[in-house]
Amino acid sequence: MKLYIKNSIYMKHNTILLFLSFCFASQFIFAQNRNYNEPRTNVPLDSIRLSDPAILADHNTNMYYMTGTGGMLWKSKDLKYWDGPYQVVEHDKNSWMGEKPMIWAAELHKYNDKYYYFATFTNKEVMVDTINGKALERRASHVLVSDKPDGPYVPMEDETYLPAGMLTLDGTFWVDKDGKPYMIYCHEWLQNNNGTMEKIELKPDLSSSVGKGKILFRASDSPWSREEIDGKTGPNKVTDGPYLFRTGTGRLGMIWTSWVYNVYTQGVVYSESGTLDGPWIQEHDPITPPDFGHGMLFQTLDGKWLMSVHSHREENGRYIRIPCLFNIDLSGDKLIIEDRYIP
Repeated sequence: MKLYIKNSIYMKHNTILLFLSFCFASQFIFAQNRNYNEPRTNVPLDSIRLSDPAILADHNTNMYYMTGTGGMLWKSKDLKYWDGPYQVVEHDKNSWMGEKPMIWAAELHKYNDKYYYFATFTNKEVMVDTINGKALERRASHVLVSDKPDGPYVPMEDETYLPAGMLTLDGTFWVDKDGKPYMIYCHEWLQNNNGTMEKIELKPDLSSSVGKGKILFRASDSPWSREEIDGKTGPNKVTDGPYLFRTGTGRLGMIWTSWVYNVYTQGVVYSESGTLDGPWIQEHDPITPPDFGHGMLFQTLDGKWLMSVHSHREENGRYIRIPCLFNIDLSGDKLIIEDRYIP
């Protein structure tokens, strides 16, 4: 997830200022992660500054691998101490991504004996749309592949999984009841003014997309997200950070993130059909404490379910984001967030 500016700008409804603030915040996260020039060892989890932390527990290597915004990777044997960050992406510099793309919200997924890197790439040199007189950079969810969890991750067959003129982000992976693999992603609210959550089918080897995307729900469907514009309160425009799961009873759910005024917040939505086609019914209240979001779920190497999120706060005009873990309960019909997990 990128750093969407706070609600004072929403209330002014100044589109140009909103976009400029968005770009500044996004560049800050990118620069923040790139400050780690050399890998370090035995770094405590709460000493790492990382947005959108996603953790893969890999039984082949008996290790944990953490990715997120910035395009780097951390490794750990116990979730408590980490080595890194390591560069693991080998993108095609001659492709639409350009020489030095910004990389957001990377996730690792093991599928059919290979490892896949789902991430958002932004090329600041290429403009694809103009909204209210402001040019929008090319941004898209994409997939890379590797034979090993720590990469290198390289491009596959398809240079474009989604339409080139469509700003998409935070792609994640899911295999639905039909046995087909899908990417679930957000269509950027900066472009459509009402962010959507969408799905697109992938080829069996995830090397390309199949057909067209389908909308699952819109930001305005949320009963808990809020913003105020010109004195009027309504749903927030942001859809962000999808991650899918099944409960102990087989119910299909999705966590996703938006805002409650100026508070970064995560909610949950459930599919009545038990498939990606929904209909998707939003829970009335947020699922995590305020200022935590962009979560994902994983099982530890010994089988315990955890949620990885980042905390979100502003200090001296800068956003600070730190990976955090929560105990969760998936045994029943709903996802239940419990206390903090301290490794």
